[in-house]
Amino acid sequence: MLHFEETPPRKARIEIIPMIDVMMFLLIFFVLISLNVIPAFGLKTVLPDSSTAKAASSDQPPVVVSLAADGSVALDGQKMPIADLGAAAKQAHQKDARKRFVVSADHTVQWQAVVSVMDALRAQGIDSVTFATKRVQ
Repeated sequence: MLHFEETPPRKARIEIIPMIDVMMFLLIFFVLISLNVIPAFGLKTVLPDSSTAKAASSDQPPVVVSLAADGSVALDGQKMPIADLGAAAKQAHQKDARKRFVVSADHTVQWQAVVSVMDALRAQGIDSVTFATKRVQ
């Protein structure tokens, strides 16, 4: 009669290298997704060029009024008609009177649209308005 020797049972091992690979993949995936999601807030604008532009320094984020090339307006990423801009800006200004407003207008926007936004903000008593530009060397 043949007798086969039984192999001893193997101990289970936790393989850490595949787990590290999966974690790196997830990290890279979420970083790439977050980089593509952040610019999606608001309207797509191509800022005008400026050779003297400086970074705005403030301890709190500003309220951004975006003007797209097609004439649409957004306040902090929420599209709205320009007629409603004044009331929405007033609500943001009443929460914090020291809040700065930044007008981020596409470089192809007609000057009248920028003046209309400025009029809507000034009608609500908002005087601290700056313009977003892109610095060129």
